[in-house]
Amino acid sequence: MTRSHFALAVVVTMIGVLLVTVRPLERGEPPVEVPPARDPPPRGYVCCRAKGPLTIDGKLDEAAWADAPWSESFRDIEGDKQREPRFRTRMKMLWDDDALYIAAELEEPHVWATLTQHDSVIFQDNDFEVFLDPDADGHNYGELELNARNTTWDLLLPKPYKDGGPAVHAWEIVGLKTGVHVDGTLNDPRDGDRGWSIEIVWPWAGLKELARCPVPPRDGDQWRINFSRVEWDIDVVGTEYRKVPKRPEHNWVWSPQGVIDMHRPERWGVVQFSAAPAGTVAFRGDPAQPARDYLHRVYYAQRDYRKVHGRYSSNLLGLRTGLGEGLAEPNLEATRNTFEASVELHRPDGRRERWRITHDAQIGRE
Repeated sequence: MTRSHFALAVVVTMIGVLLVTVRPLERGEPPVEVPPARDPPPRGYVCCRAKGPLTIDGKLDEAAWADAPWSESFRDIEGDKQREPRFRTRMKMLWDDDALYIAAELEEPHVWATLTQHDSVIFQDNDFEVFLDPDADGHNYGELELNARNTTWDLLLPKPYKDGGPAVHAWEIVGLKTGVHVDGTLNDPRDGDRGWSIEIVWPWAGLKELARCPVPPRDGDQWRINFSRVEWDIDVVGTEYRKVPKRPEHNWVWSPQGVIDMHRPERWGVVQFSAAPAGTVAFRGDPAQPARDYLHRVYYAQRDYRKVHGRYSSNLLGLRTGLGEGLAEPNLEATRNTFEASVELHRPDGRRERWRITHDAQIGRE
């Protein structure tokens, strides 16, 4: 082989290698399309310290509860897409060195419940539900459901159902206490009821395994939390209540999800813990909310992209179009089955942080 032939062979070989290893963007891979921001900010609640002991009987008549403000009335889970609920639901919270305390009041003209076995699928009855993610990373969160008989179901979600996370039904909340009071008569359609109320003690000991943040929380800390009420349409048949056949349940929530899915932790509300007297501290929005919202839009856009193309995109061009104020330097790394997106957040106080999200919706600060 002559020297010129050898050089030509080397060039041809290098071209072949480049053609095999070229980045998808260089092959003309279409970008993922990140939509503009459209969701309202999650609701927030300032949770003050309990000034005295609480008797967990569901009656909410202790002096300590009088200091805790009621939340806004619950709305439909889809928010503005649906009409407002026909019965009022509201909640309040307190905390101390031992636990998080939750109270709820549910207006209901016909209070009924059938399930009595712990860890039954409680939402087959009318129920009240709590979802709690202390470190707000979207993974490893707890759920508690209870009905008007005070029957409970507690479960752990390593990750949301949509991301392949099966619930751990054997999980138990350490030290959990619940109380229910019925203002009326349970399971008796012959009279009218006013509703039912709930008290919950969720000890910090039952939350440490969920959190990569300080537990108990510190003054000013913020956690992600949401509440849901499942309400079934019923008929009175003789002396019994019966669910209307083939009619889906209503889902009324504190902080609207935008879709019928409580297992989207990014849409949950925010509880802000305060050591100051009630009413003296205002709720402050999460300064990282712009980064959280943007990265979740990337996450859902990547899911849609994969359904069409069979893989995740690694094309950065589309990520720049969805950037909002205070965000810069998006980055995207992808394989066929995984991806990680990140963005730089310029906080109002001048600090800069880099936030990232994975293909299974785990989000956090780098």
